[in-house]
Amino acid sequence: EANVNRNELKQLASDRIEDSRILLENRRWSAGYYLIGYAVEIALKACILRFVEETGVIFADKRFAEKCWTHKFDDLLKQANLEPQYRKERDANAAFASFWSIASLWTESCRYDQKSEADARALYDAITNDSDGVFKWITHHW
Repeated sequence: EANVNRNELKQLASDRIEDSRILLENRRWSAGYYLIGYAVEIALKACILRFVEETGVIFADKRFAEKCWTHKFDDLLKQANLEPQYRKERDANAAFASFWSIASLWTESCRYDQKSEADARALYDAITNDSDGVFKWITHHW
């Protein structure tokens, strides 16, 4: 596993969105679905690094890093200390809440699933929507 910094994670997340877009344009629904989910995971991990840099939390919780070894968006949100901001946005913005609920269905085990075009496009749109998408919200916190 390579060590990456926050800027590298930001770039990697953006790259995975572009990779997913190309896959969907080429009707590769399952692969596009899989990669767009990783864009969210990677972006949330960039948020975690910001939180660590700002707070030094790893010195307060010796298991902090261990808790970051997950693919679950809700757990990563917690590790990034973004739950209060997430709840505020969710409660104020129905579109964002809907998009997050779609995105949170993603799991790393979807690599074994055959996804439909509708599933892939719904996840891609939930993550990349220009005004209320999950990725846009995350970028305000990374």
